[in-house]
Amino acid sequence: MSKIDVNAGEIAKVAVQRLSENGGKRILIAMAGAPGSGKSTLAERVVQSLKTEHAVRAALFPMDGYHYDDAVLEQMGRRPYKGAIDTFDAHGFRHMLERLKANEDDVIAVPVFDRMIEIARAGGSLIPQSTDIIVCEGNYLLARQAPWDKLKKIFDFTVFVDVTEDNLRQRLQDRWRAFGLDPKEINRKVEENDLPNGLAIISGSAEPDRRIDNN
Repeated sequence: MSKIDVNAGEIAKVAVQRLSENGGKRILIAMAGAPGSGKSTLAERVVQSLKTEHAVRAALFPMDGYHYDDAVLEQMGRRPYKGAIDTFDAHGFRHMLERLKANEDDVIAVPVFDRMIEIARAGGSLIPQSTDIIVCEGNYLLARQAPWDKLKKIFDFTVFVDVTEDNLRQRLQDRWRAFGLDPKEINRKVEENDLPNGLAIISGSAEPDRRIDNN
């Protein structure tokens, strides 16, 4: 069994325990980390483990759906820095988390970020009321900076995925290379935006319930 599957299995077990402790009422799990840390893949595996190994109704809720639109970022003068903490709708995201936690609606539509077009699609995924555990993954879930610092208390269990700076740089370069970007543009994106954001996330996040070494 791979390291990521072992970690996912352990997190899934804790999630099931928290669900039981909460009287079977819906719980939210936070999976935070820098871009390229592997948090998205880990979150997907946790959801898969919950469904297949624990027969729990689980769903994935990525934070990336709350990117500001490119047109808005252009108006803000922040288009080249997309992914920075101020390029997301923090308040909208928090309200959605609270709505998901309350679980009062029969179904909730959430936005999903389409990386192929670099745009969030409204209503990209549906989370029904029957969902017991929602695994939320994103860069700033544990950020100490206001207003993001209001998020941590919403979650029932928090995880931060750790990775070294060298590994982070390599993974970010590989990510953009897979999209066919030329070396100069890859270097610009990584060194001027993605990596600084990643390091800021690592240094600016609150202490989680559990840290996962994903080097």
